[in-house]
Amino acid sequence: MNPRTLKIGTRSSPMALAQVERVRGELAAHFPDLDTVVVPITTSGDRHPGPLSQLGGKGAFTKEVDAALLDGRADLAVHCMKDVPGDRPTPAGTKFAAYMARDDIHDTLVHPDGLLIDELPAGTRIGTSSVRRIAQLARTHPQLDCLPIRGNANTRLAKLDRGECDALLLAVSGLERIGRTDAITQVLDLEAMCPPIGAGVLGLQIREDDTATLDLVLRLGNVDAWRQTTAERTLLHVLQGHCNSPIAGYAYTEPDGRLSLRARVFSPDGKQVIDAHEWGDATQPEVLGTSVALALLRQGARQVIDSIPH
Repeated sequence: MNPRTLKIGTRSSPMALAQVERVRGELAAHFPDLDTVVVPITTSGDRHPGPLSQLGGKGAFTKEVDAALLDGRADLAVHCMKDVPGDRPTPAGTKFAAYMARDDIHDTLVHPDGLLIDELPAGTRIGTSSVRRIAQLARTHPQLDCLPIRGNANTRLAKLDRGECDALLLAVSGLERIGRTDAITQVLDLEAMCPPIGAGVLGLQIREDDTATLDLVLRLGNVDAWRQTTAERTLLHVLQGHCNSPIAGYAYTEPDGRLSLRARVFSPDGKQVIDAHEWGDATQPEVLGTSVALALLRQGARQVIDSIPH
């Protein structure tokens, strides 16, 4: 690789391209003479309009980008960590070299008339295909109806404008990345809508033997994001959840330096909720992730996950 040219692989959606611009901007700040080239890739997850389970789950958003990295079309892959499968290893020959500073992890309600979630009338159609959001909404607001909706945030907002649903649940960070924070009606409390594993984190993936790219990428890494994401993804790996498993959780670095990890496993109807929250040494995030996962498994998380068709 020419050390002055870096090929960055990414999904081709507007949000993914916006994420890459953040990466390019930070690289330019550290390495003003570096040339970067964006390699947009349309993944099977982007092309498929139906449930992701029909494609084998979240890997539908990453496998084509992984292939581009391995065959040299890209030197660096940028991923939203919430879309990277946690139940299987990173593809052989690649590794995540850094995680960028974390963005907002909250979900938001988008309602065209500005109604808050507690003000929505029974039967309001909430556009979301996330099993995590569906389970939590069923638990807290069973009178609302979830309507399956796919596509990037721009596409979903357009569907809302056309009346295909009455409201949306979206990630705050996603709306920030595409410059649509004006659409936010209500930021939901983490207790009411626990985020997905890896929420708000961009992961920078490289080939294992590519030391030139590693030297560049390490400058973009954030220690807190690394520790938090490692704890969360360790939990997900131990749980071995599948694409239809409503699993939620987030790690947080406390003011005293300890690492906190809160996680929940839901039944699809939200009637079963298994909850665990522990604190640990921030320098050993894998230990904390494993401990919280085992606490969930002791409470029956395995039976809940395995009972869900996928």
